[in-house]
Amino acid sequence: MEKRKEEGVLSRFLKGVIIALGFILPGVSGGVLAAILGIYEKLLSFMAHLTKDFKKNFLFFLPVGIGGIIGIGLLSKPLEWLLENYQVIVLWGFAGAIIGTLPSLMKESVKYKRRDTVDRIWLFGSLIVGFLFLYFMDNILGTIPPNFFGFIIAGGLIALGVLVPGLSPSNLLLVLGLYDSMLNGFKNFDLVGVFLPIAIGGILVIILLSKFIEWILHNFHSRMYHFIIGIVIASTLLIILPPVANYTGFTLQTGIYSFILFILGLLLGAWMSTLEEKYK
Repeated sequence: MEKRKEEGVLSRFLKGVIIALGFILPGVSGGVLAAILGIYEKLLSFMAHLTKDFKKNFLFFLPVGIGGIIGIGLLSKPLEWLLENYQVIVLWGFAGAIIGTLPSLMKESVKYKRRDTVDRIWLFGSLIVGFLFLYFMDNILGTIPPNFFGFIIAGGLIALGVLVPGLSPSNLLLVLGLYDSMLNGFKNFDLVGVFLPIAIGGILVIILLSKFIEWILHNFHSRMYHFIIGIVIASTLLIILPPVANYTGFTLQTGIYSFILFILGLLLGAWMSTLEEKYK
């Protein structure tokens, strides 16, 4: 029997840094990135059963957590600058990276059974409903003040973005009026005013919902993944469409650079998917 290859500390740390993008980049889900990188189901199992093999799982995910925290702090400022100066180009690059991982998610969706009509209904249904909900979300939801309680809510949404792949907490935070203040707190490493309430909200949601999400995944694996794929496609479309993407001043040069970064993103996404297969 072939021995399963152990994943190194540096690899797990870098995965944490990448997953951090799902917390701070609109349209990107930390859960999707975790699934792409092959640690989603293991992470979900750990969160749902904290006392089971706690030491082993804690040591496995410790570099991921450290990478996530450092990634949030280090990436927030340059990401803000890139989005301010090259927003459309950057968003098309991320869209390419997400689309490049879709074949891997499609393969995972039929891991235990063949795709059927109900699966297709879940996929297209979540795509259409998810797109409409996210697009008109600012008309459905109001805004929340960026205070301690508001950041507890932000932490809960970030945790949902990990538990439910395809859900982009940054999109929700933008609409709720918390995103800019949160990003500013991340940049300045505001431990008490931002990191602490976000941690509290995240822990509460994980305790309340992780077992339920794991149950759905185990009992409706194919349906869950087709739902996820639909949401991933919907949220990817949203980050390259107004109002998220601002095409004011768009030029031919911008279009060429966007296309090049989109292709590079596709290749990066496909490569990240090979990492998932390597460590499964």
